[in-house]
Amino acid sequence: MLRRDEGSAPAEFVLVGALLTVLTLSVMQLGLALHVRNTVTDAAAEGARYGALADSTLADGAARTQQLIAAALGPGYATDVTAATATHLGHPAAVVTVRAPLPLLGLIGWDGGLEVSGHAALEQVD
Repeated sequence: MLRRDEGSAPAEFVLVGALLTVLTLSVMQLGLALHVRNTVTDAAAEGARYGALADSTLADGAARTQQLIAAALGPGYATDVTAATATHLGHPAAVVTVRAPLPLLGLIGWDGGLEVSGHAALEQVD
């Protein structure tokens, strides 16, 4: 005996709608995580360039990185910024390293899950 399918449309709508909502929110969260990573990477590179200038110090570069991250993402993402000198590709360089939360649900995420570094050749005046 054939069953009638009356009333199945609302159930299908709920199931498909829930699936599409989860998919959409997942793509949006991935986009947010990539935005945070790109912003922190750019701030680290800018801080390294600023700290590598002849009239600046590494502490100035770290402070510039913190300012940029705090302005773009908030102060919670600019808490662990370090600057040091190293050799990068055989040349002395300023290296700014940022450890920030990796956003998993909105901007809330795994603390220290994202670590990026910016490098810049040290400017030397003879």
